[in-house]
Amino acid sequence: MLIDSHAHLDMDDFDADRDHVIKRAVQGGVARIVTIGIDLASSRKAIEIAQKYEHIYAAVGYHPHNADEADSKDLEKLRALASESKVVAWGEIGLDFFRRHSPPEKQVAAFERQLDIASEQGLPVIIHDRDAHTDLLRILKSRKRQYRGVIHCFSGNYDLAMALTDLGFCISFPGTVTYKNAVDTQAVATRIPLERLLVETDCPYLTPVPFRGKRNEPLYVKHTAEKIAQLRKLDFEDLAQATSANTIRLFNLPESL
Repeated sequence: MLIDSHAHLDMDDFDADRDHVIKRAVQGGVARIVTIGIDLASSRKAIEIAQKYEHIYAAVGYHPHNADEADSKDLEKLRALASESKVVAWGEIGLDFFRRHSPPEKQVAAFERQLDIASEQGLPVIIHDRDAHTDLLRILKSRKRQYRGVIHCFSGNYDLAMALTDLGFCISFPGTVTYKNAVDTQAVATRIPLERLLVETDCPYLTPVPFRGKRNEPLYVKHTAEKIAQLRKLDFEDLAQATSANTIRLFNLPESL
């Protein structure tokens, strides 16, 4: 059984067939899904979905793309939402200096504030990092608190991965690890400690081979897991069991439904 540690089931891409997408995942062996908020509205919707399905959990947060909207009033509303029983993490938060939909200085401010709130709430963090490796590592190293969490959709090199695992973070891989040109990503997925490894879809984005180019969905996390098992020369069942155990431990999920 697998866990999709990072999905966006609230997005419009799933409005027409969300129930069927979730049913397919369960029938295909995906035991649990964590659906992730990117702002106040999507965090509310993520919670609604999690409350509807026993095996789905939610995270709340402001994505760096939306950092300029993350005022103190809305962050306090998110803090209140985080007390809901199905909320298991704070995220998706972080830095994205590639798209720069929000100014970098606002991204940093929102990221640091949300790190504080997550720590106060006792929640692990789900971190987005794109073209911001140096700044991300500097911020995390400079904080007085130690955080539990995961760097999702990891795009750095092995040295960065090990620096982050040394800080206590897990590393998660989506369908990009199945792409032919993803040499660096595959190298990291092969070498990092197994106890720090998670798998995800980031659906509806980053669809793995052999469905690349189509909408991604939680069922397809098995293709990512199969690729990583192949890279690490592990049986698929062993890889699935390890990554599921890691996800359960990180997000404090029930051992069984």
